[in-house]
Amino acid sequence: MEAPRRLGLMLLLPWVVCGGLSLLSRLPPVESVCPEPCDCQLQQHLLCTNRGLRAVPKTADPQGILTYSLGGNFIANISAFDFHRLAGLQRLDLQYNRIRWLHPKAFERLALLEELYLGNNRLVALAPGTLRPLAKLRILYVNANEIGRLSTASFAGLGSLVKLRLDGNALASLGEATFSGLPNLLYLHLESNHIRWLSHGAFAGLAKLRFLDLSGNQQSSLRHPETFGPLRSLSTLLLSGNSLQQLVGGLFQHLPSLAKLSLSGNRLAQLAPDAFAGLGALKELRLDGNLLSHLPATLLEPLRSLEALDLSRNVLAALHPAAFGPLPKLRELSLRDNALAVLPGELFTSSLALQRLELDGNAWSCDCRLRGLKRWLGTRHSQGRLLTVFVQCRLPPALAGKYLDYLQDAQLLPPDGTDCHSGASPSSSPLPPATGQQPREQQWQLILVPEGLGGNSSHSPAQGGPRSLPSASTMRLLGAQDGPAPARGSGRDEPTPTASLPDLLGSSRPSPPLAGPAWPRRARKHHLAPSAAGAPLVSDPCDFNKLFLCNLSVEAVGTSSVTVRWWVRPHRSPRLLGPVRFRLLFDRFGAAVKFQRFVYLAERSEPSATLRELRPDTPYLVCVEGVLGGRVCPVAPRDHCVGLVTLPNGGTAGGPDQQLLTLVLLAVNALLLFAALAAWVSRLVRRKMQGRRQAAPVHVRQMYSTRRPLRSMGTGVSADFSGFQSHRPPRGTVACALSETDLIEFPCERFADSSSARRGEDHLLQQRFAD
Repeated sequence: MEAPRRLGLMLLLPWVVCGGLSLLSRLPPVESVCPEPCDCQLQQHLLCTNRGLRAVPKTADPQGILTYSLGGNFIANISAFDFHRLAGLQRLDLQYNRIRWLHPKAFERLALLEELYLGNNRLVALAPGTLRPLAKLRILYVNANEIGRLSTASFAGLGSLVKLRLDGNALASLGEATFSGLPNLLYLHLESNHIRWLSHGAFAGLAKLRFLDLSGNQQSSLRHPETFGPLRSLSTLLLSGNSLQQLVGGLFQHLPSLAKLSLSGNRLAQLAPDAFAGLGALKELRLDGNLLSHLPATLLEPLRSLEALDLSRNVLAALHPAAFGPLPKLRELSLRDNALAVLPGELFTSSLALQRLELDGNAWSCDCRLRGLKRWLGTRHSQGRLLTVFVQCRLPPALAGKYLDYLQDAQLLPPDGTDCHSGASPSSSPLPPATGQQPREQQWQLILVPEGLGGNSSHSPAQGGPRSLPSASTMRLLGAQDGPAPARGSGRDEPTPTASLPDLLGSSRPSPPLAGPAWPRRARKHHLAPSAAGAPLVSDPCDFNKLFLCNLSVEAVGTSSVTVRWWVRPHRSPRLLGPVRFRLLFDRFGAAVKFQRFVYLAERSEPSATLRELRPDTPYLVCVEGVLGGRVCPVAPRDHCVGLVTLPNGGTAGGPDQQLLTLVLLAVNALLLFAALAAWVSRLVRRKMQGRRQAAPVHVRQMYSTRRPLRSMGTGVSADFSGFQSHRPPRGTVACALSETDLIEFPCERFADSSSARRGEDHLLQQRFAD
């Protein structure tokens, strides 16, 4: 019974399998959760970015999807059914598409959505009610679209919104209560639009707003103090890059929490005395790039907490002595690129916290009105503070290009037709601060060429006539006195390195002034432009050092002098800046502060210089850099430096060249090594040749087997072997006789020594092993 039952089951099994397969084939296909062009490797994340999609793909079971990324496609419209099944979606990215139209019910089912990115599309408007279902939305990006108008209903229902980006659109105005439905908004970006008009209540309802960016618009004036009235919590306000020409007084009086205010790049020519009233918490104020010619004396009084003030790129010609008095916390101040010629000495006396000061780019007149500023800078430098601040003289012509720190009070003469009542003593000012506390731009100017040496007939009383000798300080720097002056920052026994007069003074004709007009601002991208003559135009000293200065080398080294030479590629400098000068920076290796001494070369001099009064048998580091328009690159020219060691005492520059001697020794060593290698190779080849000649041929005549167990198979082995040999054709010679079954026979003709004596010996050998 058991056997027939098993047989029946085996016969029914194929029918059951076939029936099941047929039923499965009739079921409808299950749609995959992940659409084919998308990526679903991350759990709860549907990634369809940059897939070339023109419509939103469909999914079978989208309930578990929290993040949906559709950026970088070609989607043009969003219908009402594209996201109606994604009820649990929390983040939706539709950036960088071609979306022009959103269905009013496109986001109706997305009640849990928290982040929506619609930036970089082609939206023209936001239909009222489109975003109303997004009650939990916190981040909304609608930047870089073509939206030209907003209404109160545009953001209705977004009570949880924290960040809103509307920058890069075509907004021309903001109406009343545009953002009134956003009570929790903290960050609002409206930059890079075309906003020309703001209504009184444009920002009504934004009591919690902290950041507002209105830069890059087209506003010409802000005349209503109530415009920013609702923004009680605002901490950052950016109004730069507009066309503002006027700020009404008390405009910011309702912003007690404002910490940063930027008004850069506008057209402000004057400011009301109470323009910054109410800004007691302001820490950073940017007024650069305007047309301000003066500041009211009480303008900065309300700013008790100000730490950074930028007044660069204006046309300020003078400042009130008490302008910065109410700013006890001021740390950074920029006055560069203005029209300042003098500054009162008491201007910075109350700025005890000042750590950064920019004064370059002004046409400084080094006369007696700068004595107070000179003393204040000297005091700060002696304390090791403000070491990068320097004032370079523009006027009078006799002091053009020189730094205020290194001038004596006697050289700061009253300007023509005026008298100084500063009460400064005409005696010499104290010595400059220690070298270790000076910046590289303020180091000791080793060469100060007076007008008298140049043959110029115009002279000042301090120079003693047209053909007079240099002053005492200049002679001391040039090493023309009896005893060399000690170099600052080094020991007293070390002589002051100087440059030779013929190399540095050049010809007897006078040199043009060093400094030109105000230093031009750097371009954003390029500093070089090809000129009509083909030579590139260079206006930045850093670019000159990097692109046009090369091949610094040492020509002659002595015990106390060294000559260096470099090469300059063809170039052209602006006429206002004048030709490029050179400066040599040098110091001993191991010094705590690098480049404590440097030398200025005369204009239009050869690209070479001789440094004298160096220490014998001492390593030095010498670098060269360009000086363009009185400015040097703030970065040390590490690519244009050379190291050298002066000769010891008793050594002469005319002795043997150490470099040439080293090269000769290296060449001799190479030749010796090559000769040893050739001898070894020749010996190896000779041994191989001799081994081939002395090797004797090995003759194999017969091979015997001495294994006893094979003797019983003698007849069989002999027959098999003889049979193997029998089918071979006769060779014309007699095969060796076989007397034993153990003997393996080879043709005798294969052996060269088949003499009769050998045959006898073979015969005896066969008899010895005979059975």
